[in-house]
Amino acid sequence: MPDHIQPFHHAFPVDDLEAARRFYVELLGCGVGRSSDLWMDFDLFGHQIVAHHVERSQLPAVNLNPVDGDAVPVPHFGVVLEWGEWHAFAERLRDRGVAFVIEPRIRFAGSPGEQATMFFRDPAGNALEFKSFREPGQLFATS
Repeated sequence: MPDHIQPFHHAFPVDDLEAARRFYVELLGCGVGRSSDLWMDFDLFGHQIVAHHVERSQLPAVNLNPVDGDAVPVPHFGVVLEWGEWHAFAERLRDRGVAFVIEPRIRFAGSPGEQATMFFRDPAGNALEFKSFREPGQLFATS
């Protein structure tokens, strides 16, 4: 893995920009960048995500895919955090009463790619996954 990772950019639909702002800023701790009446930039752990307003009927359907005993919502996005940072973030979300789709847990325990993971949804229903690897070099481990 390179020493420095460039920030990613991800645009996603929401049906209520104000609800998205409250969720991403007040709950997740994101900073706000540029915005208009139809979109808003957020700083998600140094990455640029952009909420774009769409009508509720235009929000994408969510599918489920089985992964290590969980029904993982697809599509989803999120950030890989440092191990301690992930645990502190999970505790903060628990303290704030987040309704988890998949509770914070360890997946693939004792195997290559062992990871901490959690899933929850924003107010528009977009699924987010935050994860961490006990051994960061195993992000792309295959065996």
